[in-house]
Amino acid sequence: MSEKYASSQDHYEPGVYEIRIKGHLEDRWAAEFEGLTITLEKDGDTLLTGPVVDQAALHGFLKKVRDLGLPLVSVSQVQFNETHPYRSKKEKK
Repeated sequence: MSEKYASSQDHYEPGVYEIRIKGHLEDRWAAEFEGLTITLEKDGDTLLTGPVVDQAALHGFLKKVRDLGLPLVSVSQVQFNETHPYRSKKEKK
């Protein structure tokens, strides 16, 4: 029995994603996530937020998270107005 899978190009629409990782991302790794806003949350997590053009780009960011040994908490596609544009790279304490 062979299953037929639809091409990911047929179903993917570019969007804004939030990638949540456990712990605060150090400044030295910011260049690895160029194009994403880095937000250090009060709960100790880091949010990487921004536009992702396709599945390959999303997997590229996730590969970087894995390669850096960062614990992945969640990945969510969000509406633009659900993101946190008012937060700076590092939230002031």
